[in-house]
Amino acid sequence: MGQIVFVGLGLHDDLGISLRGMEETRTAKHVFIELYTSLLPAFSKKRLEKAAGKELREVSRKELEEENGKVILDAAKDGKVVLLVPGDPLIATTHVALRIEAEKRSIRTQIVHGSSVLSAVIGLSGLHNYKFGKSVTIPFPDETPSQTPYEVLTQNKKLGLHTLCLLDIKAELKRYLSIREALACLLEIEKKRKKETVTPETLAVGISRAGSSNPMVKAGYVRDLISFDFGGPPHSIIFPGKLHFMEAEALIVLAGAPERIRRMAE
Repeated sequence: MGQIVFVGLGLHDDLGISLRGMEETRTAKHVFIELYTSLLPAFSKKRLEKAAGKELREVSRKELEEENGKVILDAAKDGKVVLLVPGDPLIATTHVALRIEAEKRSIRTQIVHGSSVLSAVIGLSGLHNYKFGKSVTIPFPDETPSQTPYEVLTQNKKLGLHTLCLLDIKAELKRYLSIREALACLLEIEKKRKKETVTPETLAVGISRAGSSNPMVKAGYVRDLISFDFGGPPHSIIFPGKLHFMEAEALIVLAGAPERIRRMAE
């Protein structure tokens, strides 16, 4: 029977693939790659093809989602197929659906995990990962207006939990939601909801290019972060809940937070 191996590419460039992932790629009969679920700012398809000695066949959102990954499932009928995926392979539900369909067809599946934005962003912030509540994606306001991010933030805040906000991307259109745009959107919702979930005085942490050699991590109040230059994408935001004293220290030392946030710590 055939096999599909989902291989994570990491977060920034073609050097993020693991040694195990590279070996699976080199020994595959067919190698596919998708680059629409996340942005790898310094990725080179040519360099990876040269290193792996394989041609990488890029698959589109339509092929994976609308056509249910048929091109990959068909290729896996008579040999090993590798699907290269930004970040960690099964963070995107698209890939979970493909894995389920493969197993239903008696096609074996295997996972080679890669660096995930979920752990990378949290690690860069210095906040304790076990204190995070539900994460949420903030969409482009002009395409899919939604108050879900505000509601998730409100729920987590009541529980004293941190909230990780991933910002929407349209990689195929080279469109990436920025921290400034996301904060402006939340402030607009705050004007209507008035729950004091996200105000100009709310503490937040902006992070850009997690996984690269030059990430930007800046903690401060929303009123300051909304005008801060975080550079190129991808961007993420963390809204801290109740702070442990070590978390407050981390935000001050690692992210330039104001000294007065020590008063928020327990």
